[in-house]
Amino acid sequence: MRKIPNNGNLKRMKVAYPLGLFVCLFIYIAYIKWHWVFATQAFFSITEATSGAHRGQQTRDPPGTTAHGHKVFYGIMFDAGSTGTRVHIFQLTWQPGETPTLTHETFKALQPGLSAYADDVEKSTPGIQELLDVAKQEIPFDFWKATPLVLKATAGLRLLPGEKAQNLLQKVKEVFKASPFLVGDDCVSIMNGTDEARLIQMLFHHSFVGISAWITINFLTGSLKSSGSNSVGMLDLGGGSTQITFLPRVEDTLQTSPPGYLTSLQIFNRTYKLYSYSYLGLGLMSARLAILGGTEGKPVENGEELASPCLSPSFRGEWEHAEITYRLSGQKAANLYQLCANRVSEVLQNKVHRTEEVKDVDFYAFSYYYDLAANVGLIDAEKGGSLVVGDFEIAAKYVCRTAETQPQSNPFMCMDLTYISLLLQEFGFPGNKVLKLTRKINNVETSWALGAIFHYIDSLNGQKRTAS
Repeated sequence: MRKIPNNGNLKRMKVAYPLGLFVCLFIYIAYIKWHWVFATQAFFSITEATSGAHRGQQTRDPPGTTAHGHKVFYGIMFDAGSTGTRVHIFQLTWQPGETPTLTHETFKALQPGLSAYADDVEKSTPGIQELLDVAKQEIPFDFWKATPLVLKATAGLRLLPGEKAQNLLQKVKEVFKASPFLVGDDCVSIMNGTDEARLIQMLFHHSFVGISAWITINFLTGSLKSSGSNSVGMLDLGGGSTQITFLPRVEDTLQTSPPGYLTSLQIFNRTYKLYSYSYLGLGLMSARLAILGGTEGKPVENGEELASPCLSPSFRGEWEHAEITYRLSGQKAANLYQLCANRVSEVLQNKVHRTEEVKDVDFYAFSYYYDLAANVGLIDAEKGGSLVVGDFEIAAKYVCRTAETQPQSNPFMCMDLTYISLLLQEFGFPGNKVLKLTRKINNVETSWALGAIFHYIDSLNGQKRTAS
């Protein structure tokens, strides 16, 4: 006798049958969709490789395809500064032979800088990984393998003693190599004078930061779309070094510049002969130490105080620089500004090349130029603004005079403003020269990172053209 199924089994059969049909239908639809995507991508790849014919529009272009004849690509640049690590994620479109168009930028910064992990490099990994995760979120999966990933550490990192800096960068490189992005052997490096020979072969001769920032500013202001005749100059003041870069228009500048101050830049199928130099040791933090009478990388013997006329007479305190702590004190002075200016002039003597043409070139100034100007109200702290070079001297005199009689919230303000004022004068800027200070142009960060990724990608394309 046939056994009659109970009601429970009947119910399960009624549920299982349509569920099975649904699963089969889902698998079938997924297969058809996958097959269509695969076939579509194959079609675009074949079309591009053979005739470069008109391409269809997709919701999200895979790497190497184009939209309206323009290639879509991404670049990731890590800026490892002395006070923090920043990532810039750029989305661009590029028609070969033309200047790229920046369509989107994502920016994120973390503190402290890599140097804070000098004694335990493993602790640097979570921060780097966090910034890489931002890149993964911003860049479509299909583009990961074709997106170059680069880290450039500024001169401040080289102030670390011994092999600590190299150990840090090696750890970063290991993290980069484990990422899904395009990572080359030169993906991580320090930008400073000791790498000059390598940078000559790899990038732009002397001032990588200066030239990259120059590219960024002139790209954002539209000057690179023309012959460069309306280009602007760039001034950057970091912690360990300071840079000046501009495109000379006067023959005398080309003829009288010292060896190493002129460099030829090829980018976007154009060649620019730039005046560019990076003064290592004249960044604001390194200059402070020199003004105080200290020596880079060397503690003061017997822990003695460094006394300076640039500090308030009543000041006693400590200052840490490149993992060395210095004890500081002020000096009694009747005219704090003048004594401080005399000391700063001694530090700058015969260190900076002066060129007359700078007075006729429009300049943008960044980093500590911006920060100091904002701190004393010369520009808006958020929006930036314009000022004349003489404003720094006026502000320095006021702050120094105030410091003679009362403690300051920032004990270095008198020294820093005096240094900036005299540094600009040494470059050849007159007191009435207008400088533009800004952090963003068209809502894009005005750092050297954009120019650096432009040149890096341009050089990769050049290598591909040479190989083919």
